[in-house]
Amino acid sequence: MQDLAAASVIAATRQWIENVVMGLGLCPFVRPFFATGQIRYHVSEAVATEPLLHDLAQELLALAAAEPAVCETTLLIHPHVLGAFPDYNEFLDDADALLEQLELQEVIQVVSFHPHYQFAGTTPEQIDNFTNRSPFPMLHLLRQASVDQARATYRDIEGIPDRNIATLQNLSPAAKQRLRGFRF
Repeated sequence: MQDLAAASVIAATRQWIENVVMGLGLCPFVRPFFATGQIRYHVSEAVATEPLLHDLAQELLALAAAEPAVCETTLLIHPHVLGAFPDYNEFLDDADALLEQLELQEVIQVVSFHPHYQFAGTTPEQIDNFTNRSPFPMLHLLRQASVDQARATYRDIEGIPDRNIATLQNLSPAAKQRLRGFRF
């Protein structure tokens, strides 16, 4: 049985997906996987980067081996490590190196979300950053085959980041304030 702390982290993450990611239409692909339970949520207990790398390796291998109908994508949530965005951002190089080491760089992509996410050239509170802000630091593991299928079927997939930023910039002041107040 999952412990209460992990359950509350997953509940907050699911609420974020429902209210922010799906609610604002930031990801046109998540709704069916959310509804069918094909998203795996794994809460890491790691308090340092080495154990987190171990957890990441386990989750990468598990996703690569899983049937897509059962597990399409994984969120590796790590609330106890890499809370500072610069450290998290630096860790992404380690994640990419691990993908290569496991020979999964053509199979899985790692997408980054963090409570203090900040794009280069922006200020910390700039609304643009909220496209990649999440309640906890997390690594989103995506199947490359799913990304390829989305590219083949979704018009202008490369334009999604710009549309997401425009969506957030066009929110009312009250909606922007609610977004900033969401558990980040």
